[in-house]
Amino acid sequence: MSTGPIPVTVLTGFLGAGKTTLLNRILTEQHGKKLAVIENEFGEVGVDNQLVIQSEEELFEMNNGCICCTVRGDLIRILGRLMKRKDKLDGILIETTGLANPGPVAQTFFTDDEMKQNFRLDAIVTVVDAKHILQHLGTDDESVKQLAFADVILLNKTDLIPAADLDALEVRIRRINAVAKIHRTQNCDVPLDRVLDVGGFNLSRATELDPQFLEPEYPFEWAGAYALPAGTHELVIGHGDEEHDHSHEGHDHGDHDHHHHHGNPNELDVVILPVKSLDEAVLTAARESAVRVFSDWETRLKDGDTVIPGATLQRLLLNEGNGTYPLQIKEPGHYLVFESCGHDPLHIQVKGDAVKPAWQRDFHAAHTHNDEVTSVGISTPGDLDGKRLNEWISELLRVKGGDIYRMKGVLSVKGTNKRLVFQGVHMLFDAKFDREWGADPRTNTLVFIGRKLDRAALTSAFQSCLA
Repeated sequence: MSTGPIPVTVLTGFLGAGKTTLLNRILTEQHGKKLAVIENEFGEVGVDNQLVIQSEEELFEMNNGCICCTVRGDLIRILGRLMKRKDKLDGILIETTGLANPGPVAQTFFTDDEMKQNFRLDAIVTVVDAKHILQHLGTDDESVKQLAFADVILLNKTDLIPAADLDALEVRIRRINAVAKIHRTQNCDVPLDRVLDVGGFNLSRATELDPQFLEPEYPFEWAGAYALPAGTHELVIGHGDEEHDHSHEGHDHGDHDHHHHHGNPNELDVVILPVKSLDEAVLTAARESAVRVFSDWETRLKDGDTVIPGATLQRLLLNEGNGTYPLQIKEPGHYLVFESCGHDPLHIQVKGDAVKPAWQRDFHAAHTHNDEVTSVGISTPGDLDGKRLNEWISELLRVKGGDIYRMKGVLSVKGTNKRLVFQGVHMLFDAKFDREWGADPRTNTLVFIGRKLDRAALTSAFQSCLA
């Protein structure tokens, strides 16, 4: 039996995705848990009626179909009754209607102290109809929200579409929600420990599963720093079987696509910035500068044109993937090269000899798409000033709360040895200290999922909270 707050699992998904199939699978499995089920479907059964299922589960049916509306009195009343039970429940399942936005359901567990004290929102599990979901993503906002709010996504009915289409669909879903755990299923056949009591609302679990989940996406895929003397050198792209200057060793791209952002295989975007040193702070500042430059107008250079370092996006026009461009260096020092696509071998040659990068890094490539719902991840070491953090979060929720579907994170606050774990849904926010950091590095890790998120503004504002 559980002794702490009762874990709550919200099952959501668009009409016909398989939510009821998953619910029935949970109810018929021999898991030994005592569960209560809250159904949110249109029906004639009064909200106070109870039906015992298999002597272990209880079903509470809501007949107004409006668990997703602003008034959640029925849900709160049922939860209040469950709190008064003498025998402790092991968990609660809430199945929403297929047209529901799960956000307000999650908000219920933030609305008052009694809810927070007695219940723990464990995970929002979204079931996806792999064959039909794309028809809804472009036209139906609720299906996008169901993905955006999810901690666990079941990509169901995988037997109905080709594997290549599944891969492309998963990439599309990742653009909306970069931190949810995705499982491919048929008939929602999945081990129950993947959907029940998973701690999915805790961001640290997502980062343990894949440390790259929160790595921000950038408009470039690779950066390398070169120590260069003054003079005119050569920037060489491609040219036959020459070994790629940056081999990407130790940088796993996972399933991220690599492609030219402008769709032309004979164009390569580069930005070359002088840097005073290779200190992490200097590299970070240069990276953020490069992000802004990549969004600016480009200078188009054909084979043989001179490349000049500076805050200019230079689009190299290649000849079947090859090109040689004079590189004019006025002052000796380190130069940071940002490249839009890591597939093109890039070399810098000084007096005919290739110069190896003194530092290099791969980045997740930004995807070109029109989805308004995206995720922004931030991961940075250092302690936060509690007062500045509180002021920033308050202002952020006031101004952007309506557009932020989910926010969650683990933060390091100056003056305490404990981790600050926070989570939020729209304008509702909860934070508490949990275990001590111990031997773990004091790294701030947080993610925002929502509409029209400004990655640069969020990152800059958060960094201003560092002590």
